[in-house]
Amino acid sequence: MLVIAEELDQTADLVIEELRRRSVAVMRFDLAAFPQKIRLVAENHGSWRGCLSDARRAVRLEEVGAVYWRRPGRPVIAETVPAPYDEWAGEEALGALMGVLYALPAVWVNRPELDGIASHKPVQLRIATACGLQVPRSIITNDLAAARRFADSIDGQLICKTVLGGRLNHANGRRTGVPTHLVEGGDLDQTLELTAHYLQEWIPKEHEVRLTVVGEEFFAATIHAGSEGAKVDWRTDYDSLSYGVTDVPDDVRVGVLAWMRRFGLTFGAFDFAVTPDGRWVMFECNPAGQWGWIQERTGLPICRAVTDLLMTGIR
Repeated sequence: MLVIAEELDQTADLVIEELRRRSVAVMRFDLAAFPQKIRLVAENHGSWRGCLSDARRAVRLEEVGAVYWRRPGRPVIAETVPAPYDEWAGEEALGALMGVLYALPAVWVNRPELDGIASHKPVQLRIATACGLQVPRSIITNDLAAARRFADSIDGQLICKTVLGGRLNHANGRRTGVPTHLVEGGDLDQTLELTAHYLQEWIPKEHEVRLTVVGEEFFAATIHAGSEGAKVDWRTDYDSLSYGVTDVPDDVRVGVLAWMRRFGLTFGAFDFAVTPDGRWVMFECNPAGQWGWIQERTGLPICRAVTDLLMTGIR
């Protein structure tokens, strides 16, 4: 079993702990350690055989039955390699290792190329609509006039959110996210044209739901905001949140499973709003979303389900 994750990834830690309880041999590594700290030997004789190893562990490629992918870093090339060969060497390292891993007949949660496609929010909303799920009216634009026309058509509050959900790396080393925030149509100005902006209609919320899907198992946690900031973006004020569990309506379940199949995913962490009249409105899905904190606060057995899914690849 391979777990490919950054060094500080608590979600990966939970799965590794459960795998070890089940006496499953695990090798965990970050792609950033390759090729300087990880050695790859792969030979093809009709199928790929060989070894992946570091200073402490080794795994036979032909014995890898499952891979848990947690969006690790990229290969880091030695500083002694000058430009432009360092960039080329990094791409070669990534292509070589991932190409060999892709060739193995293993269960993936999730395959990186499928994860990458499914993580794009514009694609998510189109497929969600095609699968019968409700989504907010949205616009992505750097055209101020178009944004103002969209705001007029909504005739209400808007939210502005990130397309990629990236982080800000500050000069002092601090890292922060970019929160979703409310905007009024009259607030839109020329700064909108400095980059692409993602605007959506504001959806009134009774509460929100983090729906974690593992295979065909559904784990739905309610999130109730206890502050004004958290009502817009609950990530801004975790201390104000309270949690529960809920059932998933049949139509939402059918739509989500269809959405997962369209992208070929085995895992997804969906964010829904539940409106005062009971409608479930999908905002987005993170194909590599965190779930440890939801399990801790609700008791939902997500780790067990992820481990069970990975175990289907163990021969």
